[in-house]
Amino acid sequence: MRIIEVGPRDGLQNEALFVPTEAKLAFIRGLAEAGLKEIEAASFVSPKWVPQMADGAELWPQLPPGPLYSALAPNMRGLQTALAVGAQRIALFTAASEEFTRRNINMTIEESLAGFAEMARAFREAVPGGWIRGYVSTVIACPFAGAIEPSAVARVVERLLEIGVDEISLGETIGVATPREVRRLHQELAPLLTPAQTAWHFHDTRGTALANVAEALSLGAEAFDASAAGLGGCPYAPGAGGNLATDDLVYFLEREGVKTGIDPERLAQASRPIRELLGRQPDSRALRAWEAGR
Repeated sequence: MRIIEVGPRDGLQNEALFVPTEAKLAFIRGLAEAGLKEIEAASFVSPKWVPQMADGAELWPQLPPGPLYSALAPNMRGLQTALAVGAQRIALFTAASEEFTRRNINMTIEESLAGFAEMARAFREAVPGGWIRGYVSTVIACPFAGAIEPSAVARVVERLLEIGVDEISLGETIGVATPREVRRLHQELAPLLTPAQTAWHFHDTRGTALANVAEALSLGAEAFDASAAGLGGCPYAPGAGGNLATDDLVYFLEREGVKTGIDPERLAQASRPIRELLGRQPDSRALRAWEAGR
């Protein structure tokens, strides 16, 4: 089972307090020591829009060896920064909702896809053998447009595959989904996507993330995004709760007999300094139970 740790990027991007570069590096080192093999470490986005990610170019060359690192590149300028620091894995970001895409990256879905096609070509030329993830947000519902039809998600997924992305991350951005809706989306996308091309990205706003994980597992899922201690949310989605906590996901999978290779104690230790710096209690039931029982 692949767990893609998004805490250093998606988990920190929405915080009001800037996390110093050294603290981010310590966080990432702790995650690597806990056994995380894939970590989304930075976003090369304008510091005007996401000030928490302003130090991405400084952070990248200092990342500890071991994990596979990726970075979000929202536009051609971000891609140029990614290439300048030697990133081998990038992520592109769009949504299945026109309104969400406009508010998030100030483009229509079609404009975002046209830009991504150009970026993908440039990246492939510069980094032979490089890896591209395509994020599709609001795959179940949008905070502005309401329910999203699976066919709308399928249209975006199909275009991203035509562009040549290696993996699609299906973002349940506002945490409203139930297993029935996960199954319905899976049935729509199954003709387009293999499990090896798919990662599920659940938010736990209403406490249904692990129920959705269980449903996705029953449908053959092989990869999930998660954020240590449940850090994060979406700055462009009012009311969105934190990401599915890596701690909860690891606990659930291990109890279900699915090996993750992740040490829960080291995972808890990795997020503690960041939580103390931010003054945050963990948004993870498994982590709260572990700390209470130490």
